[in-house]
Amino acid sequence: MTAKVSRLRRAMKLTCLTLVVFWATMNPYATYSQDSSRLRVSLLTCSPGDELYSIFGHSALRITDSNSVSDIVYNFGTFNFGEKDFYLKFMRGKLLYYLSTEDFNDFSFSYLASSRDIREQVLMLSPEEKKLLQQWLNENLQENNRYYLYDFFLDNCTTRLRDLIEKIRNPRPILPGVMDPSTSFRDAIHLYLDKGNKEWSKLGIDILLGAKTDRIMTSSQQQFLPDNLMLAVDSCRNYGLVQGENRYSAGKAAFSDEWFTPIVFFSLMLVITIGLRAGKNQKLRTIAEGWDKLNLFLTGLLGFLLIMMWVATDHKMTKDNYNLLWAWPMHLIMVFMPSSHSIVKGYFKLNVVFLLCLLLSWAFLPQRLNVALIPFIIHLIAISFFRLRSKP
Repeated sequence: MTAKVSRLRRAMKLTCLTLVVFWATMNPYATYSQDSSRLRVSLLTCSPGDELYSIFGHSALRITDSNSVSDIVYNFGTFNFGEKDFYLKFMRGKLLYYLSTEDFNDFSFSYLASSRDIREQVLMLSPEEKKLLQQWLNENLQENNRYYLYDFFLDNCTTRLRDLIEKIRNPRPILPGVMDPSTSFRDAIHLYLDKGNKEWSKLGIDILLGAKTDRIMTSSQQQFLPDNLMLAVDSCRNYGLVQGENRYSAGKAAFSDEWFTPIVFFSLMLVITIGLRAGKNQKLRTIAEGWDKLNLFLTGLLGFLLIMMWVATDHKMTKDNYNLLWAWPMHLIMVFMPSSHSIVKGYFKLNVVFLLCLLLSWAFLPQRLNVALIPFIIHLIAISFFRLRSKP
């Protein structure tokens, strides 16, 4: 009887030991507790928000350290709004972003309170790799190391984390593309702008960004978007990159609808331009003259801005901008010259012909122009035509 009890106890101990080993192998937090580094490293991906600055989501890195009982989020997406000449530096592409830290509870609260979900992917790194990563981040928190020149497409808060993961992890993970291989930079950002009903933001972005934005992205370039990096990391699960995950849900963010879209606005402008010429009232003619000059002046001013964004900034994607085919900076001069002058007549005749050719070649341009601009370009054609017919 005693022998049977002894064998039964040994069997029970063996069973318990087997279950403990199995649990420690499958549970990422159990593995973490057995890790000599006492660190857990996670990639955090925050879902898009309703505001333009948050419409593309966000990425950060979380390091939980049981030695110092800390839970820190490292964020490469920080900038100082109160910096001197903030707007000028932003326009010229010289605004410095920097690495900052925040307690995870504070970080998660701010996103969840904004109805933005957080997905956490626990990365499978060796104790040495975790220590090296933590050391690298802490060194880059130093004042002389923390700043970098931000580039939305090529060097942002997400690409910095991607580069860090690829640098630290051995062997280096091959992060695949997660979008259609024919997807351009413009296609990628349009997906988010369309989903968020940001028609006006989409128009502004399409006007400012040049032909380089229509280049096809490589697999690595796709990862400038947080969701794409998250999916690429997730696809490496079979190669031992993702150890586990957690989701912090706040419910879906509510995106506001826009009914007064750019195409509605520009169509209304076209109606006003033609309507002011419908009557022969002298007062309406005077108003029409002022309306034409205002539109031409603002279009010329926009063209001047596009040239400055091309030649006087460090932004790579604002160069080679085909929106200059309709936003002629010369309008700034012609609008102040007498409409009866032969040079002015020739200028607006050329403008009519050129804009008509632009509409006919719309689908074949190297840069995809925003379709909402079509009624505006017809509006410019109408103004130019009326300027040709104007009498001294």
